[in-house]
Amino acid sequence: MKSNSGKIEQLAFIGFGEAAMAFVSGWGERRPLKINAFDIDAGAAMKARYQSHEVCGFDTRQQALDGVDAVFSVVTADQALAAASAAAAGIAHGSFWFDCNSCAPGTKRRAAEIIEMAGGRYVDVAVMAPVHPKRHHVPMLVSGPHAQQAVAALKSLDMRPEIAGSEVGQASSIKMIRSVMVKGIEALTAECFLAARRAGVEDSVIGSLEASDPALEWRRRGAYNLERMMVHGLRRAAEMREVTLTIQELGLSGGMSAATAKWQDEIGGLHADPGPADLGARLQTVLDRM
Repeated sequence: MKSNSGKIEQLAFIGFGEAAMAFVSGWGERRPLKINAFDIDAGAAMKARYQSHEVCGFDTRQQALDGVDAVFSVVTADQALAAASAAAAGIAHGSFWFDCNSCAPGTKRRAAEIIEMAGGRYVDVAVMAPVHPKRHHVPMLVSGPHAQQAVAALKSLDMRPEIAGSEVGQASSIKMIRSVMVKGIEALTAECFLAARRAGVEDSVIGSLEASDPALEWRRRGAYNLERMMVHGLRRAAEMREVTLTIQELGLSGGMSAATAKWQDEIGGLHADPGPADLGARLQTVLDRM
């Protein structure tokens, strides 16, 4: 039975990875009365995750969706539309569908049509920072016709949403276009510093950059950017392919975003341990595996 108070008492996660676990651990005592989850990974490791977070894991989406007030869709960007399509048959009438995936506005609009036709309330959610260390307090933008009700529901979970607009796609547009710069800088620093180390001119190149703009702290930032790509590159590549679609939908080429996706894919696909926060060591680890 749905809650009429605006408070989320029962919810489900479709996808139970880093974001879902961060939200649940952040809620603590403010967690809903019941938390269900479904993840395509049904192995022992996933079952251990469910148990450690006091979450009820189910073998099917329909079981996880039964009777909940809201659903957080937190899958990979390339699976967001498929997740909405697969869940449509089981979503309860009036349930929120919080699409937290990093997708192009067009992708989210297609997902919204599916969820709305099934009786759910679709909400475009853009998570605007890494979920750690802020966890459920990570800043979020929401948009769509249910944005005001969605903000009230999310705030009942002690979350930090802000309304970006009344149309699906407005929140995701901000996130996607911002990622051109954020993930693009990661790719640029990787290409620049990997080439510099292989050419034997790493110190000279970084010294020149530091002389030109010392405020950027090139070594520290380069080490951080490389760690992001090494750990999260495959997921970031999927997001950047959605960014490319976003830019192309606006009548631009999206060439920079497409190239960024390739770099994210290549470095993330190495599955290399970033180790300590040392730029030189990380560069060498990547080069040794390429």
